Amino acid sequence: MAVRRAVCFVAFSLVVAAFSPQAVADTLPAEGLIAPSPSPEAIAWLPAGADRPAPVPRAWRVDFGGEPLPSIKIPAEFDATVDASEPAQRPRVRAFVYSDAYYTRLKIHRWASYATIPLFATEWILGQKLYNFTGGQGVKTAHGWVAGGLAGLFGVNTVTGVWNLMEARKDPNGHTKRMIHSILMLASDAGFMASGMTAPGHEFRDVAQWEASRRLHRNVAITSTVTALAGYVMMLVGK
Repeated sequence: MAVRRAVCFVAFSLVVAAFSPQAVADTLPAEGLIAPSPSPEAIAWLPAGADRPAPVPRAWRVDFGGEPLPSIKIPAEFDATVDASEPAQRPRVRAFVYSDAYYTRLKIHRWASYATIPLFATEWILGQKLYNFTGGQGVKTAHGWVAGGLAGLFGVNTVTGVWNLMEARKDPNGHTKRMIHSILMLASDAGFMASGMTAPGHEFRDVAQWEASRRLHRNVAITSTVTALAGYVMMLVGK
């Protein structure tokens, strides 16, 4: 029984000695030991005139020192906040509100323009027959009726087009295209008026003057038709 007590006492002494503060401190490097700072209460109880210990930095205070890390600029193609598919400076489209009457006139303008295309083809065929002296009085009468139909459709298009042009004058979107279309169509209007005025009649007694008049009538009509079709195509392609 005495031997057992002696063995337990020796084992307990060895454990206490192994885990004592001095033994733990011996296992650490000297520069890694930081003495704890005395608390303000402990310093306040020191006798007058005694040396007050300087505060020691705490072990958990970390100071990286050195220069701050440089900023890294992320390219636009790798930045999730930037849409690289769109340009950096994209102009904003200015909204413009039109009246209901504008769209009504626009629909009438378009259908009148579509109706002129077959009339152009018909007038071309009838005019060629008259120019080549292969058509009679019936062809001449039909040529005049088709020309009157074209004049009526162009009158409708002129009124609706100019009216809509005035309403859209403050809209910057498509302004250039509208102006070019309007100039072409107004030029075509003037050309068809000139074509009707230069149509050959019975007032020419000189054959040379009559031939020059019919040639001028044909050339002005063809030029006016091509100008009108160019205005049509420009609006259809850019639609």
